[in-house]
Amino acid sequence: MSTGIISFSKLKLDAKTKLTGNWTNAIIVNLLYIIVAGSASSTYLLSFIFLGPVLLGIYNYYVKLVRKENPSIENLFDGFKSLKLIIKSIILFFAISLFILLWSLLFIIPGIIASLRYSMAFFILNDNPSMESIKAIELSKKMMHGYKVKLFLLYFSFIGWFFLCLLTAGIGFIWLIPYIETTVANFYMELKKASAPSREKASRKKVPLAVSKKTKKK
Repeated sequence: MSTGIISFSKLKLDAKTKLTGNWTNAIIVNLLYIIVAGSASSTYLLSFIFLGPVLLGIYNYYVKLVRKENPSIENLFDGFKSLKLIIKSIILFFAISLFILLWSLLFIIPGIIASLRYSMAFFILNDNPSMESIKAIELSKKMMHGYKVKLFLLYFSFIGWFFLCLLTAGIGFIWLIPYIETTVANFYMELKKASAPSREKASRKKVPLAVSKKTKKK
C-alpha cells in the first residue's frame, strides 16, 4: 500500500477546521441532496437524470470548501450548468453504478473494492469538466492504485461516530456526513498531490522517445 497521503488524524483535523463557520451551509447542502435523491428515487429514470448532476454538485461543494474557495449552497446545482455536463454526470453515475453492481454479483467484497476504485471519478470530472466520463473512471482507477485500503480504513475510522449517531436516532448524521465528505475531499487533494510526481515521470519518459524519432528521421 502506498503511503504518500498524510495521516487520518490530520485529514480529519483539517476537515474540522475547514467546516468551522461553514457547518450550516454544509448541512443544508446535504439535506437538499437527500431531498432530491429521495424524490428522484421514485423511478429509475429520474434517479439517473438527477442524481448524477447533483452528486457532481456535492463533490464540487466540498472540493471548494477544502480549497477555501467560499462554496455556496448554489454549488449543489453546478452539475446542471450545461447540457454536456449533465450528460457526462449521468453517464458517469450510470457507469459507476453498473460496474459496482456487476462486481457485487461476484461477492460483496469485489463490490466494495470496485466502489473504492471508482470513488475519485466525480472529483476528477469536477476538476476536468471537458473530460469524457469513462476517462474520469480510468483516471480514478489509476489514482486509487495502492490507496484503496487506505480509503477504506479512512471510512472505517468513523465507525465510532457512526454508532454514536445511531444512539441519537440518526440526528447525529446531520453533522457526521459533512465531516466525512470534507475529510474525503481532503483525501482527494492529498491523493492528487501524491499522484502528480508519477504523472510527471511518465511524461518525461515519453519526451526522449519523441526526440529520438525526430533524430532518426534526420
